[in-house]
Amino acid sequence: MILQKYKIVFAGNMGAGKTEAIQSISEIPVLSTEAFNTDVSSHQKMLTTVGIDYGEITIDQDVKVGLYGTPGQSRFDFMWSIICDNSLGIILLIDHSLENSIEELDHYLSVFQKLGQNIVIGITHVDEEKDKPTYIYRDWLKEHQFINPLFFVDAREKEDILLLVESIIANAEVNLVS
Repeated sequence: MILQKYKIVFAGNMGAGKTEAIQSISEIPVLSTEAFNTDVSSHQKMLTTVGIDYGEITIDQDVKVGLYGTPGQSRFDFMWSIICDNSLGIILLIDHSLENSIEELDHYLSVFQKLGQNIVIGITHVDEEKDKPTYIYRDWLKEHQFINPLFFVDAREKEDILLLVESIIANAEVNLVS
């Protein structure tokens, strides 16, 4: 049996859960390029992706999807276009617990829209900032006339990440028919 292979990219700010998301759904051990975080002014996490994370998932019986995680730091932005090339879509993860999460959404969405049109947004770490409203993302998207699907997810939860993947696939199918 020949497996058809597609690529979905996980992008977003450092600490948003890209590596965790890929690990939560990958059917193979994830190839991870995490190293000790030397940019503690940006995020206090111990490890951070410095290359490409890679996992795989099979959709249906004959469609294999490669899951590619980008590094979140802007100093690695030279890799983003290479990773996004020929992708089915981009799952943009934004860390809700950051003070400037709307600015992060603005930055990453404007960058990755140049690299692909099929972008689904997942807001993570909502459980860590319960007093911070979540409607700010919907309001911001509406104000800027973006129609990207928006979900509030836990990157550790397989069902949450599968919802994002299914949304990417559904958007791609709609765009092929249009």
